[in-house]
Amino acid sequence: MTNVLFAATPDRWQTYAPHLNSAFNAQGLTADLRVDFAPEEVDYIVYAPNSAVQDFTPYTRLKAVLNLWAGVEGIVGNPTLHVPLARMVDPGMTQGMKEWVVGHVMRHHLDMDRNILGQDGTWAPHVPPLAQNRRVTVLGLGELGSACATSLSQIGFDVTGWSRRPKEVAGVTCLSGYDGLSQALSRADILVLLLPKTPATENLLNTARLAQMPEGAMIVNPGRGPLIDDDALLAALNSGHIAHATLDVFRVEPLPTDHPYWAHPNVTVTPHIASETRPETASLVIAENIRRGVAGEPFLHLVDRSAGY
Repeated sequence: MTNVLFAATPDRWQTYAPHLNSAFNAQGLTADLRVDFAPEEVDYIVYAPNSAVQDFTPYTRLKAVLNLWAGVEGIVGNPTLHVPLARMVDPGMTQGMKEWVVGHVMRHHLDMDRNILGQDGTWAPHVPPLAQNRRVTVLGLGELGSACATSLSQIGFDVTGWSRRPKEVAGVTCLSGYDGLSQALSRADILVLLLPKTPATENLLNTARLAQMPEGAMIVNPGRGPLIDDDALLAALNSGHIAHATLDVFRVEPLPTDHPYWAHPNVTVTPHIASETRPETASLVIAENIRRGVAGEPFLHLVDRSAGY
């Protein structure tokens, strides 16, 4: 019997339990899934970093921690964790992110905020360029970034992707390294941020890098709030250098009611809804990793502790 501890906030248990048990059965796993094992009896932990489990020392039989979230910044530096850590790569999450990103890139590309007219009788046609004449840059070419870049390229946008290490994505001009970052930003009529939060990416979009973007550029951030220096972005918005920012993630969530983003006419705030782990598809990913562990096969989607993601 394989013992699997579900360690997340209590509201998640009722949502995930039936999907996980169904996925375990489909894999032929003999697994006991609970929220209340004695630590020394646990083989695997299905984990959310905001759960009550923060000290992994008592889990002496533990073989792996399987994160429910794509982001691992809340656990990767935990000094008590010495077993493999897998991040969540969920097909449902990827599809949801593609839909949100494509939707908001198209919104900015078509200038929907201006062209969907109110009731004041003003008729002011403004025809957007074709997608092939709009340059979109995606920072971050992991699972989510590559999927979004591919979808935007298939629509016809001139897409550039940037990553720390060299990547290849069909239909996308791929750049890497910090020299490549300057070039990627200079091509960003619309910039999509899908980088992880690490010490190297915090405040990546600062005053100097915002200045490298074209006049009137637009920003879409469904990645991580700390990627952006908020004061620098507000200054760039106030000067008109950045025309608009659509932000789904923030340093503090919920976004405080007195934050300047709420009142800024050129900021769109969405409440961290760009994508979410889908229990029905995420459970299949978790079951497959546990099957691999039981069979002695390599785990999928392991976190590189030195890189932080």
